Amino acid sequence: MNFIRPRDRLLIAGLAVALIVVFSRQVLFLIDRAREVENASGLGLIPALLILIVVFLFHQQGKRQEAKAQAAAAEAGAVAAEGRAEEMERLVTFGQALGRSLDVDAIRDVVTQQLPRLAGTDEAWAMMRTDRHWQALAGTARENRRELERTREHLAERALDKEQRSATDPVSMEGHVCLPMTAGGHAVGVLGIPESSGPFTEGRWRVLAATAALLGIALRNAQLFQELREHSLRDGLTGCFNRTHALEVLDVELRRARRSHLPLTLIIFDLDHFKEVNDRYGHLCGDAVLAAVGVRMRDVLRGSDLKCRYGGEEFLVILPETPLEGAKRVAETLRRELADLPIHWKDETLSITASFGVTVALPSEIDSEAIIGRADQALYRAKEQGRNCVQLGAEATVA
Repeated sequence: MNFIRPRDRLLIAGLAVALIVVFSRQVLFLIDRAREVENASGLGLIPALLILIVVFLFHQQGKRQEAKAQAAAAEAGAVAAEGRAEEMERLVTFGQALGRSLDVDAIRDVVTQQLPRLAGTDEAWAMMRTDRHWQALAGTARENRRELERTREHLAERALDKEQRSATDPVSMEGHVCLPMTAGGHAVGVLGIPESSGPFTEGRWRVLAATAALLGIALRNAQLFQELREHSLRDGLTGCFNRTHALEVLDVELRRARRSHLPLTLIIFDLDHFKEVNDRYGHLCGDAVLAAVGVRMRDVLRGSDLKCRYGGEEFLVILPETPLEGAKRVAETLRRELADLPIHWKDETLSITASFGVTVALPSEIDSEAIIGRADQALYRAKEQGRNCVQLGAEATVA
């Protein structure tokens, strides 16, 4: 640290001159003595003294320059360290926010808020790949959004081409720098930065690489969490949702129907004489029948219709925003499809039928047990009527 200010140097110089004036006689006396010694010994004391003074001054000047250079280097190091600390703080904040996000929607919110700061530009974008489909995480809030997404899907697909490059190296193409996002050897997406947003310093590359790594891990965790949740909610044999999840959804849909005043209908069906199939052909054949029923349900019903294996050979279907007549048509269609469904088992071909009960939620109804009970009563009437038919609940007719 330099304690002498520029204004203080003038004061010190004045003090030095004043001291020289005060001690001028002594100085002259020393000079005279030095000359006498020179004359007596033949030595050049005064020139040597002057040389030493000049060398000393140059040495001091060099030390001052070296001290200034060291101070500048220390200041630059402090600035760099501060910059790295800020980078680390942003990355830690980003990582913590991602750690609290267990689904893609939550990750998308985090990316939208924090990616521009991390990437150093508002033009940064991120695409996530699931199976062979792409989803935009950030960077498409424009009028020509779909066109931009198609362009970025093309760039992302090329960036993940493992035949041409390493799966983790950044690549430049069509005015963009693309960084693959991977986790555990799985490519989950691509982070893109326009080249026009450069320059790309070493520190910026470091932040971008860390951002891509953190985001890749978060996306992979979200995918695994979703797969785990799906497995826990679905029946492994038929692919339909399990009973617990169906009851939760039914509660939600009843409340939504009450608020929106839109119809909600329910179908329960039971495979006819299923016990005879197990007794005659064995439980493995019964499992094959149930699996075939699950596949046919997915083929016939809408994606918005919740398909559930309610228990054993009994199935439940929730149809949001569907009136009673529409639900009856759906039940009839599904009944015909199951009756025409050939099931091959070893050297034989089996056929099955099912009995259906259909009901509709009453106005302001929020009791899931009540609506299921009415559908169950209609199902029993269908069995009493000879099976392989559709019956409506008595309350459904009134409604």
